This record gives sequence, structure tokens and C-alpha cells, in this order.
Amino acid sequence: MAAPAEGRSDCELCSSAGGRLLWSGSNWRIVRVQDADFPVFYRVISIRHVREFSDLPALERQHSMELVCAVERVLIEQLQPTKVNLAALGNMTPHLHWHVVARFDWDSHFPQPIWGPRQRDVEPAAVLRLGIELEALDGLVAAAVSGA
Repeated sequence: MAAPAEGRSDCELCSSAGGRLLWSGSNWRIVRVQDADFPVFYRVISIRHVREFSDLPALERQHSMELVCAVERVLIEQLQPTKVNLAALGNMTPHLHWHVVARFDWDSHFPQPIWGPRQRDVEPAAVLRLGIELEALDGLVAAAVSGA
């Protein structure tokens, strides 16, 4: 699946997938962000260029939350994280997208936000501590959102 071409060329999330593309529908796509500190960092991204959640029609708002919930549920069931962080910031990229990040008490920034100060080095690497291959987790996420 290719990243949608709709939108503005100066917008990172319009001009690229924004991560490893796992699923794409008519209004949303799901990617996994490539981040060594946070290997379980997914985004639910609006395909259309829209700035605010309240700018979406009601059915699109509802569908986005179903997708976010489906991703979160897979992470909880497969990883039993300490917490799943959800955020829709868009301060740097004014393109509606949700961050869905599994957090662990051993991760490099916990309990700080992932954009906050590093609290510790993690050994072995975070990806090796998950107990599941990322490709397998990605497949479970893609299957879950396909039904949402």
C-alpha cells in the first residue's frame, strides 16, 4: 500500500506514510513509527488534510476512535504494558493523527512523556523486551483495524 498523495506537499503526513504502513482505508491509515526507544508506537492518521478532531464529520470521528481503540486493545492484550498513551497533538504537523504508544515502567522515558527527558538507558534494547516480533504485532494490529 502506498501513502496517499492527497494533501499538501509541505505536510510530512500528506507527502509520506509517516511510518511503516500497515493498513489504509478510505479516510484513515495506520502506521508504526520507526523509533528504537519506542518500538510500539503507532499512528492513526487522517488521509485528508484536517487540522482538528472537531473538524471531522461525526462518522469519521467515531471511526477514528474505533481504530484507536482497536490498536490499543491489541497492545494491551499482547504486551500488557504499564500504560498506553494516546495523544493527538499536531503542534509540529498540523495534520490530524493519533499517537498510540505502549509504555512500560522500564522504558527510557517512563513515567515522563515520550517527548520528555530520558530517565534511563534500556538494556537489552526495548524491541528485545517485548516478547513478540514487531512484524507479528503489526499483523495483529492490521487485522484488528480491518474489522473496525
